[in-house]
Amino acid sequence: EYPLHRHVSGFTSSLRTSSAEAFLPTSVDLANGLRRPHQKPAILRKISAAQQLSASEVVTHLGQTVVLASGTLSVLLHCEAVGNPKPTISWAKNGEEVKYNDRMLLQPDDSLQILAPVEADVGFYACNASNALGSDSVSIAVTLAGKPLIKASRATVINTELPAVTVDIGSTVKTIQRANVTISCQVAGVPEAEVTWFKNKVKLASAHHLHDGLLLIANVSMSDQGLYSCKAANLRGEVTESSQLLVLEPPRPLPYLEDLTAVLSSAGTSTRSVLTSPSGTKMTVSPGSSALIGCAVDGHPTPNITWLYSGEPLSLQHRLLAAGRILQILNVSDAPDGEFRCLAQNEAGSLTQKTSLAIQEYRWSVDKLMACSASCGHKGVQLPQLRCLLDGAEVNISHCKEKPKPALQPVACNRRDCPSRWMVTSWSPCTRSCGRGIQMRRVTCQRLTAKGSSVPMSNEACAQVSKRPVDTQNCNRQPCVEWVASSWGQCNGPCIGPRLAVQHRQIFCQTKDGISVSSDQCSALPRPLSTQNCWTDVCGVHWRVSLWTVCTATCGNYGFQSRRVDCVHVRTNKPVLEHHCSWRPRPANWQRCNIMPCENGT
Repeated sequence: EYPLHRHVSGFTSSLRTSSAEAFLPTSVDLANGLRRPHQKPAILRKISAAQQLSASEVVTHLGQTVVLASGTLSVLLHCEAVGNPKPTISWAKNGEEVKYNDRMLLQPDDSLQILAPVEADVGFYACNASNALGSDSVSIAVTLAGKPLIKASRATVINTELPAVTVDIGSTVKTIQRANVTISCQVAGVPEAEVTWFKNKVKLASAHHLHDGLLLIANVSMSDQGLYSCKAANLRGEVTESSQLLVLEPPRPLPYLEDLTAVLSSAGTSTRSVLTSPSGTKMTVSPGSSALIGCAVDGHPTPNITWLYSGEPLSLQHRLLAAGRILQILNVSDAPDGEFRCLAQNEAGSLTQKTSLAIQEYRWSVDKLMACSASCGHKGVQLPQLRCLLDGAEVNISHCKEKPKPALQPVACNRRDCPSRWMVTSWSPCTRSCGRGIQMRRVTCQRLTAKGSSVPMSNEACAQVSKRPVDTQNCNRQPCVEWVASSWGQCNGPCIGPRLAVQHRQIFCQTKDGISVSSDQCSALPRPLSTQNCWTDVCGVHWRVSLWTVCTATCGNYGFQSRRVDCVHVRTNKPVLEHHCSWRPRPANWQRCNIMPCENGT
């Protein structure tokens, strides 16, 4: 129904890929080829029209395009290869190994036969020949008459070393910069299809194209990243396949880290920071302080950062900031020695940078002396000044409290004769306690020698140096004063208990001559009381009771007796109103009596 189509223009060469160093020409003599020792595989292609043995059977060699007709019952794909050792043949469809079954058969001569082909059998069939020396691969397209067919791959190709790489359309390509990337768009179809290339849906200029459906992206840079699409179109329709190109940049060190500056400004002035580097850096820190370590790296895609301490994962207390690019050590004393490393990794490679923290120890210092205790004589000494230092700077002495203190050896100083000077004794007691007394002391001129002895000198020797101190002075100049009290006032207050009424008097401060002065002048003397409790005549009362009366019954439960209870004055023994005695408990004036059973007949 449809004429057999041999190949799309340029399709034959684009279908062949080989790891062999040299390809065999199409006219090679198979026998001569086999005589060559240690030969890598090479698949023979016969550029001729596919043989149609009948309307229902098609036989073809690799490098052709087979167009299935509605009556096609069988397609036989031949694959002939030479090599020494003899190559092993395998078949793949659209990049996946062919699964043989009762319709997809592998013939004894390594040909692939497809019985009763259907639309699902459409695709690119690759014959792979391999031995210990290498491999070779050639494809053939099996398609329907209609819209084109593109050989596509779903592989992900990562290139981190090679200067050039070639992939089938549909692949995801990740490559380093400056490499040459070739994308192959192998097309089959009847009628013949026209190929158009796009980048990010924008048609590419013909300058990017090479022959036979290849697109070359030379000297790849970051600007070449994008989605590259191959559109194959003919009168029956069109089909598009795309490849994503991602440019890889291995991790590389940066001279600065902006995030570290921002974090450091909020961490406080006591926090030190350092950047790692490939050759290693070093920072001195104080014990117990916090430190920020930055890993300044760049790369594409953004590298993942892993931190290590002494070659092991971190176990000390820490925080990761700025997406892991900054390591905060909460207490540097947890890392007394060892090396911090940041490992930056992405698909293009890895980079290790390192730094070391040196903890500056607190230590005692006695390199300075205190001032001499004397300017002359025989007792002058200087004690070493005990200081706590950190990195040469003095810090609070409490930081060194766990360090053993060094022995302090006093140093003699200013051991020389003193100049003549006045010597005085202590003042004698004042002759009067008040009212202006006199006290005296002894004043002499002496000189203290470097041996500690005191030598008397003439008054003139000391007068040349300083004025003679006085030997007499007035003392206790304050007037003699005393507290004076007036008579007690009347005893006032309610009678609620003994001596709970109150009486007052006036207290004055005056001189011995009877002149009143401020109370402050008597403040050194004990002050008499100005208020005291007292006993009024009204409170001189008590309860007076009489004898009990005779009980009203001799037995039973109803006998009682009574007595008289009066509030009387203690002095006059005369009754007064009872409320005057209310502050004392009132005695009972009746009670039960003779509470006992009565005998029978009584």
